[in-house]
Parts: sequence; C-alpha cells; structure tokens
Amino acid sequence: MTRTARELLETTTRELAPDPRSNPLVPLIARGEADRATLAALALEQRWVIPADRTAFLHLAERSAAAPETAAYFTALADGEALAAGHLEVFAAACGVDATRAEAYDPLPGCQSYPAYVAWLALNAEPADVVLALTANFSAWGGYCATIAGALRTHYGFTDEACAFFDFFAEPAPGLDDAGVKAVRAALDEGRLDEHRAHRYARLLQRYEAMFWSALREHP
Repeated sequence: MTRTARELLETTTRELAPDPRSNPLVPLIARGEADRATLAALALEQRWVIPADRTAFLHLAERSAAAPETAAYFTALADGEALAAGHLEVFAAACGVDATRAEAYDPLPGCQSYPAYVAWLALNAEPADVVLALTANFSAWGGYCATIAGALRTHYGFTDEACAFFDFFAEPAPGLDDAGVKAVRAALDEGRLDEHRAHRYARLLQRYEAMFWSALREHP
C-alpha cells in the first residue's frame, strides 16, 4: 500500500531517531553539570551555524522555484532562522558573550561540520530529498532544545528571554510541519523524491550533529 506523505515523514523520523548515547553534552546540561564556559561556546558556535543554515535554505528555495511547495518549505525554514538569530543574541549575552569575545572566538571544526554539510546539500542534493532528510533530523534537535531550555531555567537561573532560542526550536511548528507534508506529497506525486538518498543524507546529518555535541563536550 502506498504511504501518504505524512506517514513517510513520520516513519523516516522514527527509523532514523538517533541513539540517545550519541549526545554526550545535553545530559550534562540537563543535570546542571556543564559549566558556563561550555554554554558560552554553544552560543558562539550557533552564531556561526544559524546564518550559514539560513543562507543554505534560501539557496534551496531558489533551486526549488519550479516546485512551489518545496520552495515554500525552505523559505519557512530560512524565516525561522532569522527569528532564531535574534533570540540567540539574548542567550549569548546571558552567557557573557560580547562583541569582543565573539570576534576572538575560533569555531570548532567538529561543530561546523553540520552547517558545512547542509551547505553541500544546498548545492548538490535534490531539494525534495533534503526536505525528508532535514525533517528527520529536526525531531532530535527539537528534543535537545526542550531539555536545554528546562535545564537553563532550573539549574542556571536563566530568564525566559535568555531561553527563548531553545524554546523556539523546542515548540511544535504546525505551519512548518504542514509545509513539509505538502512538499513531500508534491515530490512523491511528481517522482522527484528518492527515499534511499534522503535516508543517506539524514544519517549523515545525524552523524554531523553528534559531532557538534561531542566537540563542545571536549572543548576545554
């Protein structure tokens, strides 16, 4: 029986759920055991990730001009990154990051592998395949953000404003979910979706995300 677009997205997300042991840092933050220097490094790395991902999503939207549902999905992602960037600056300030510290910071290769691969996808992959791969990965990222947001309040005394970056990604986004379903449905109808390639991209995204958290955990 042919699966619907929503069933395909849900099945892919479930099948590619990361091993909980692949993230060595979020459990430490959840227990309040990560130091504030690590939280600052998280903010500083995200200051590189967010604009890079936004540029990649905009490029994917441009490449999808002939597929309006897919273009709408990536445009929504890019708009979300722009909103998140504002919240990130508040979190960074709460971590003691100012302009001088941000300018002096050298990003970690292990953290920047993820946005580098998203950029590779933006240049090389079929956009419909990227929709499926990103959706599968976003579920894990949202869970991490929910955990961090709670821990920042409970163990570190951060305000709601300082936690808004993580709240933003942790909260369900029905509009984005619907846009993803429409993009996948159109791609299935038009034969533009290769599930095998999409799964491969999703697995690599998960490995690069695991590298992000491992690199932060090992950062002195």
